[in-house]
Amino acid sequence: MTDDPTTHFGFQTVPEAEKAGRVHGVFSSVASRYDIMNDLMSGGVHRLWKDAMMDWLAPRPGQRLLDVAGGTGDVAFRFLRRAPGATAVVCDMTAAMLEAGRQRKEPEADRVEWVEGDAMALPFPDATFDVYTISFGIRNVTRIPDALREAYRVLRPGGRLMVLEFSRIPNEALQWAYDRYSFNVIPAMGKVVTGDRDSYQYLVESIRQFPDQETFAGMIRDAGFGQVKYRNLTMGVAALHSGWKL
Repeated sequence: MTDDPTTHFGFQTVPEAEKAGRVHGVFSSVASRYDIMNDLMSGGVHRLWKDAMMDWLAPRPGQRLLDVAGGTGDVAFRFLRRAPGATAVVCDMTAAMLEAGRQRKEPEADRVEWVEGDAMALPFPDATFDVYTISFGIRNVTRIPDALREAYRVLRPGGRLMVLEFSRIPNEALQWAYDRYSFNVIPAMGKVVTGDRDSYQYLVESIRQFPDQETFAGMIRDAGFGQVKYRNLTMGVAALHSGWKL
């Protein structure tokens, strides 16, 4: 018997101490084909979701962004295109994802800093950033409340949190159809495109383990954020959550 805390890794129960390493293995495995798979899995819709994120976020010139679990910089580059003079730090626990981002030839590349780090223990001082974003990454964190408290810590007063994450469709028939697609098509697609079925099986399972919209909004409030709101995207397949450090 052991009293060590456990968490979920997809549908498996694992010791908390193991989850980060397992997630690291998933993203190291798929890093080189990650952006291609995102396009295939969503039919390109993830790009519209990220654009909707930017529309709500309304980046302003000179802001400093921290994009956590930022991978290849997809969100950071979008932010910088809309905000002249802004700068961004992409923080991710997976060196292979950061390296894939560094290799992107984007006009805004000189305004991005790439940092390897843990969402639950960010390597930045208090009150450093104007905006904190995390897209399709919060569900992979071992202890989500810890990550949200870290987001609050590194934001300046008046700073904004925005989370883009897969969520729950508030219609049982549509959710059933989406589940059939997710479990039957996405892992098989991952096998063909990346040679790694298991990583995409985990990613599908992790979506089902993530809290629904209202529950997650409550977690953001518990971390200290105010004016917490969310918007469903594509009928709730994904959702945007916004909060402010007041």
